[in-house]
Amino acid sequence: MRLKITIMIFAGLFFLAFKAGATITDSSFYGFTIKHELTVNIAPDTLYKYLVDIGKWWDPEHTWSGKASNLFIQPHANGCFCERLDSEGSVRHMSVIYVQPGRILRLEGGLGPLQALAVTGVLTFEITTSFPVSKLTLTYTIGGYSPNGLKNLAPVVDRVLGDQLKRLKDYAEGKK
Repeated sequence: MRLKITIMIFAGLFFLAFKAGATITDSSFYGFTIKHELTVNIAPDTLYKYLVDIGKWWDPEHTWSGKASNLFIQPHANGCFCERLDSEGSVRHMSVIYVQPGRILRLEGGLGPLQALAVTGVLTFEITTSFPVSKLTLTYTIGGYSPNGLKNLAPVVDRVLGDQLKRLKDYAEGKK
């Protein structure tokens, strides 16, 4: 009985520790939400400019063309987060649905393999200030249908977006 209680306590503590550090805030068969927060050592307006200049910091391994320089964001409502491809091809990764320069950039669509599924997503970058640094919060909520469910995709999407934010931070702080 003691062993069973001890195992249950450790399992509960492990779950709480994992949950506290988790960036997947919820997930189910039909969708998930991912949230990342980080501090960047520059002013909010400058961070926003770097964020929009996505071709300078996005990982080229997560593009269709293999070249991050082919990515661009048109930072206005109905603008495009798009990518130029060879032979005059192109990809619309997401559409811009809300812009408040220096504070919020919100896009709609499915990134990467989500694009081919019957899902939609809302990706919000929110910048707040705590002088002299900025706090960047990324929230990506996906919902819809996939025959195998969406829950298993959450950890992969979480990892990729976490890596992208680290690249943005490094670029903005002059580390790349």
